[in-house]
Amino acid sequence: MNALIQEIQSSLLHLVGNSIEALPAFLAAIAILLITRYAATATRRMSGIAGKRMLKSTSLRLLLVQTTYVATWVAGVLFACVIAFPDLRLGDIIGLLGLGSVAFGFAFQDIFKNFLAGILLLLDEPFRLGDQIIVKDFEGTVEEISIRSTQLITYQGERVVIPNSIVFTSPVQVLTAMSHRRTDLELGVDYNTDLASAIPILLETLSSVQGVVSKPAPEVEAVGFGDSSIDLMVRYWSLPQKVHVRHTRSRVIVALKQACDRAGINIPYPIRTVYYYDQEQFSDYLPASADGNSTKA
Repeated sequence: MNALIQEIQSSLLHLVGNSIEALPAFLAAIAILLITRYAATATRRMSGIAGKRMLKSTSLRLLLVQTTYVATWVAGVLFACVIAFPDLRLGDIIGLLGLGSVAFGFAFQDIFKNFLAGILLLLDEPFRLGDQIIVKDFEGTVEEISIRSTQLITYQGERVVIPNSIVFTSPVQVLTAMSHRRTDLELGVDYNTDLASAIPILLETLSSVQGVVSKPAPEVEAVGFGDSSIDLMVRYWSLPQKVHVRHTRSRVIVALKQACDRAGINIPYPIRTVYYYDQEQFSDYLPASADGNSTKA
């Protein structure tokens, strides 16, 4: 019994001694992690300043900032591990990472997928910060493109965070990719309207509306015969941002309505014509006689 107690005491003393001996290394590792935190912030700031001077692309500047930040943290963590565990060499850490790569790949496949997609988005640059885009069911202004996700601000003032893998593999409609954007507006006029004189009036009205650009020029075309009107398609160009498109559309509608009122061009209500007939003149719904001929009631 005494031998067992002595063995337990010896093991505890040995454990405490090893802990005290390893304490400076652990404290040094913690200090390295704290230094790494400040170093990562400093390198991110310095890479941001350097990127503004050397790179014109905003996306490439973001990529430079984020990669230097991540690389600083990786280097700091590896160095802290080497200090905390003196018997563990850098080659052993790399070998351990190699053996665990399959497990890490399965466990963090979504994170790695978003990380790679973020790098490809920043390099390929299909859209930039401030662009207005549509991804799946989300539409808004690009606020941030990070390594993990792309953030949009909707027109209602809501933030939408979309994983980069979804953005990279989905069709993306960039609304502000070009300098101008076309709007198609339907307009129906009465069948008695003289189209040869009405269309020039509408074109002249469009050219005077604030927000409608002169090049490309506006267009007004007759596109079909409707139930109660001749259908016209009004096409004009404006600045691509949503606010300009919306305000210009409102001004165009008001201007076209006023122009039609001045020129006496009627914009008809939906019309349905109903014809009545005397059923006694037709045999469709009359009962059949015995000889197969219809009889009148």
